[in-house]
Amino acid sequence: MSAPVITVETKQNLLQKLVVRRPEGGLSLNGKIRVPGDKSISHRALMLGALAEGETRIEGLLLGEDPRSTAKCFQAMGAEVSDLNTELVKVKGIGLGNLLEPLDVLDAGNSGTTLRLMLGILASHEGRFFSVTGDNSLRSRPMSRVVKPLQQMGAQIWGRDHNSKAPLAVCGQNLKPIHYHSPIASAQVKSCILLAGLSVEGKTTVTEPALSRDHSERMLQAFGAKLDIDAQTHSVSVNGPVQLYGQTVVVPGDISSAAFWLVAGAIVSDSELLIENVGVNPTRTGVLEALEMMGADITRENEREVAGEPVADLRVRSSKLKGCTIEGDIIPRLIDEIPVLAVAAVFAEGTTVIKDAAELRVKESDRITVMANQLNSMGARINELADGMEITGGTSLTGAELDSFTDHRIAMSLAIAALNASGSTTINRAEAASVSYPDFFDTLKAII
Repeated sequence: MSAPVITVETKQNLLQKLVVRRPEGGLSLNGKIRVPGDKSISHRALMLGALAEGETRIEGLLLGEDPRSTAKCFQAMGAEVSDLNTELVKVKGIGLGNLLEPLDVLDAGNSGTTLRLMLGILASHEGRFFSVTGDNSLRSRPMSRVVKPLQQMGAQIWGRDHNSKAPLAVCGQNLKPIHYHSPIASAQVKSCILLAGLSVEGKTTVTEPALSRDHSERMLQAFGAKLDIDAQTHSVSVNGPVQLYGQTVVVPGDISSAAFWLVAGAIVSDSELLIENVGVNPTRTGVLEALEMMGADITRENEREVAGEPVADLRVRSSKLKGCTIEGDIIPRLIDEIPVLAVAAVFAEGTTVIKDAAELRVKESDRITVMANQLNSMGARINELADGMEITGGTSLTGAELDSFTDHRIAMSLAIAALNASGSTTINRAEAASVSYPDFFDTLKAII
């Protein structure tokens, strides 16, 4: 009997190492997949549900570690959140401006979204004191991009490294409205300021250099906030104070999670995968556009709208990819998918250049350096750029011992690369995948 393609090594029932062994005759991927709920939408549904009056019902919430961190933080401030391990999660809101001062430090875990968005909410709760932190990775990530505009609004925030890194202390204030011209296109920055502006008397505006994902705008409007949106100038304004009301939120599948299967289906010969119920919000579909530029065979089926978000089933078939240049305004719409796009580029004919993505260096890991080093150790030819990578495609990969650096997207991207590498590949600290996709490796086994 031949050895299994996927094996795991565990310690105390936790996955520690993933081993991918590509059979000598190769393999193919076939089947239907349902990816977990969108992480960005899950965070926002929990937060706005906690701030709203009445009950919010959330269907399809992502059960990963990051949304769990958000739920725990808002539970600690008085919101009631039902069992997350169910198809329907209920949040009983406490009302905007009514969060309680927590008895302990709020722990955002590994979630930058939790911490950055929450800072805007906490800063506007006048007269209350909050302290926030995260795991080792999150405590090393920059928070100044949200702290500085909040300070312009009158926020009082203290922390390490000139108030730029967690742990952070927040003393809630009566904030003033501002028009913030963000130097970067960032949904986290935009959302943080808008959330702070909900409680502010007057008009709070954020203008970005390019369009970032708009889940906050869609959901804020669904919960009752009135926004002014100028697509031409990439500006959005909220007139506060506002009142939010509990809603029913249906969370579509996360396109960032679907990206791993889109690349896998494209690069593994004789493969065809149908990924069902994927959110295809235009501010998130950069990965589809990039793969189509590379020649991937991807079609959208059963297009529809669910709770204000566009959704489709995505069918991908194996194809010959070609190199391309990925840069400019598309980057904010695919920033989280660049690690797995780098894997696609390794198997594409020609050279792929990824630029304008310096943001990757301050994610859960330095994703530029980590992906280049890990894939190069398998035989890829990747040169680091200050803001991206230059990838010479068409090389054959050989199995190697790799490390996720506790970054969920690195762990899953390397697993996809290993499917097309000869021999066996071991990925250490593969448990990081549970941050956003707890069932990733089970799904991988099911389609081989």
